[in-house]
Amino acid sequence: MAKHHQIPIVDTDIHERVQYQDILEYLEEPFKHYITNCHWMQEKHMPYTQPATAGVDRADAVLPDGRPAGSDLAFMQKQLLDDIGHEYGILTSALDPSPSSMHGWYEMAASLATAYNNWQIEHWLEKDERLYGSVHIAAQERDVAVKEIERVGSHPKMVQVLLPIDDIMWGDPYYHPIFEAAQKHHLMIGMHHNEPPVYYGKWPRYFIEWHTLIPTAHMKQITNMIFNGVFDKFPQLGLIMIEGGFTYIPHLMWKMDQQFRDLRHEVPWLKRKPSQIMKDQVRITTQPAEELTKKEFESLIDQMGSEEMLCFSTDYPHWDFDSPSRALPSMDPALKQKIFADNAKAFYPKLPGGREEKHGRASRLQNI
Repeated sequence: MAKHHQIPIVDTDIHERVQYQDILEYLEEPFKHYITNCHWMQEKHMPYTQPATAGVDRADAVLPDGRPAGSDLAFMQKQLLDDIGHEYGILTSALDPSPSSMHGWYEMAASLATAYNNWQIEHWLEKDERLYGSVHIAAQERDVAVKEIERVGSHPKMVQVLLPIDDIMWGDPYYHPIFEAAQKHHLMIGMHHNEPPVYYGKWPRYFIEWHTLIPTAHMKQITNMIFNGVFDKFPQLGLIMIEGGFTYIPHLMWKMDQQFRDLRHEVPWLKRKPSQIMKDQVRITTQPAEELTKKEFESLIDQMGSEEMLCFSTDYPHWDFDSPSRALPSMDPALKQKIFADNAKAFYPKLPGGREEKHGRASRLQNI
């Protein structure tokens, strides 16, 4: 077993590939019938091709027998978990599109989410002690989504509820029961872009535009969640923004604080500055990491005012995979330990060594 990284990795974004034949046995009728006999297919969500020989994936991650990258646990174990030396990995799936992004037929979306959750637990989480999972829901039907969280949220290896970044602004009070259920089961909220997030349902003309502007969609969701009072209402809840980079964070903190000084009468439920809420309850995955020098990276961390906000991610098996040996500049060993492992452990209560294990079920905000 090769280990190419000295610090054990907690990888906060690993995409296991889901195919219809994988989850058909978990799919209830009549929805299984619609796929097997009526040839229903999920809508294609991206009009572009990626600038890689295997499309969205690394060419070397495609299985030797031609199956899609990320679709085989044993291959992923060899190429990623064992080779790099993962301590833990959070599965975020390649269920394309997410059930919460389907623009109609929400009953099918809910059935797919349930089938996926059952498949993920049996075929991935229970077969590798290093892997932890994300609860998928069809959030368009809020009450159905809450029932799904209640159904699988207590599983010890489910660590977050995964929501897509698309044309839904999740801070809307309508969705707060989802956050209440997540907090009840000690789940965090993970947000990952899925449908076109930049123009609220429309794609820009070129892939390079969309890929450049992804951080703006992440900024919208963080801002919406904070100013709608989600984190004051649910003090044990955390939000992790997945696959949008991290260099936008200081700007967003400064801008929200400035607006809060001028307009706080509009959001009287906020008891802390937005930047403090972010430090307390928001985490950011590193991928895709911009190419920063050591000096630039240290300056960015200093501008954030926190060493606890960044959590390392590879985005395996996608074409812009970030290697832990090359993605980030050299840094102080203590900071490196935080970013590559400790910050994620402190964020996710259910990870071994996390705050639930260390401190029971007490709020991490008890000292605020």
